[in-house]
Amino acid sequence: MRADELRKIIEDGGLDKYVELYADISAQKSRFIAAIDAFEERYGEGRELFLFSVPGRSEIIGNHTDHNRGAVMAGAIDRDIIAVASPSDEGVIRLLSRGYDEDRVALQDIPFPDRFENYSSASLIAGVANAFSEAGYKVGGFDAYTTSDVLKGSGISSSAAYEVMIGNIINHLYAGGEVDNKRIAMFAQRAENMYFGKPCGLMDQMACAVGGFVYIDFADPKVPLVVPVDFSLSASGYALCIVNTGGNHANLNEDYASIPTEMRAVAACFGKEVLRGITERDVVEKTTELRTMVGDRSILRALHFIRENDRVVAARDALLHSDINGFLGIIRASGESSFKYLQNVYTNINVHEQGLSLALALTDGFLGDKGALRVHGGGFAGTIQVFLPKDMLDSYVALMDSVFGAGATMVLSVRPAGAVRLF
Repeated sequence: MRADELRKIIEDGGLDKYVELYADISAQKSRFIAAIDAFEERYGEGRELFLFSVPGRSEIIGNHTDHNRGAVMAGAIDRDIIAVASPSDEGVIRLLSRGYDEDRVALQDIPFPDRFENYSSASLIAGVANAFSEAGYKVGGFDAYTTSDVLKGSGISSSAAYEVMIGNIINHLYAGGEVDNKRIAMFAQRAENMYFGKPCGLMDQMACAVGGFVYIDFADPKVPLVVPVDFSLSASGYALCIVNTGGNHANLNEDYASIPTEMRAVAACFGKEVLRGITERDVVEKTTELRTMVGDRSILRALHFIRENDRVVAARDALLHSDINGFLGIIRASGESSFKYLQNVYTNINVHEQGLSLALALTDGFLGDKGALRVHGGGFAGTIQVFLPKDMLDSYVALMDSVFGAGATMVLSVRPAGAVRLF
């Protein structure tokens, strides 16, 4: 559709059919129209335009299990990245994100990861495009403008949503929408590993791409088991919050990378590539030898993985049986394990900055024996996740916002759809 057609559809209530994506449709109208205007200002008027949406995600449980072929449970959320895009025949992908400089990626360069700077958005664009090409799909140039309320550093996977958005655009502009969202998630992870330079797992991308509450088992990473978990937290009387402590992620790539590296170092001592399949008994029986080979922290992180993997299954089963109290107890145990054994609540680079630890301490005191809390996402800085009774919500938001700033506490809903093309 042309821009004027899209504007009229939106102004006439066309977004109303997407109530499953947005709790407040009225707030989205101006957002989409502003994105269309920004696209035309940058890339010209009169073009055929396509609109896309990809949500962020909340990691419900499964802290740093996916990259060692473990299981996770995650949920897509009602904060998303939207894109206005149009194909071009110039052999270049040009993408302007609100608040950032434009990225330009020549299609002739996408087979070569070393032509792109690590940890750059251009490397993600190239990596996703190359994954489509390597899989035998046509890839062409396009221009796109994006704007996002999946805020960077907020722990709700802005990078994964961005990667999946690139795949979402290529899929609908050049592959006829034939590539399913699970595969787009795998293309996105490949881009982050091979081009961006971060050895991440697949949980973030899969949750953003698929949508809803999902249990994901990566025992076979080529064909992960993805199972929807049908439950309503709200109907049980609880709310989900993410608290952004404002920590700086700038120098944390080594911290993040150390976790899968150390876990795999333990696995290698058993002749394995990853920890999946190694039992706690195996680790305990070899602890003396492992201390010399890989060090104590690696052993602790391996024990976290093994126990956390079991907790994910237990949490899934608790929700399937509507056992909210059992579920909350499992979430608390996950949080304690992340703090004590996984050790991803603060970085040793700057021990004076411990926003996550402070947020957890304040929340623990506020909740008492109610609800549950844990570090959220990769850790070291950023966000915590809290499940609490809805009648405590207003007081909790006031407390945390008074410490970490207005708007630090995000009250989230889970949206059932993942990566989509609108209209």
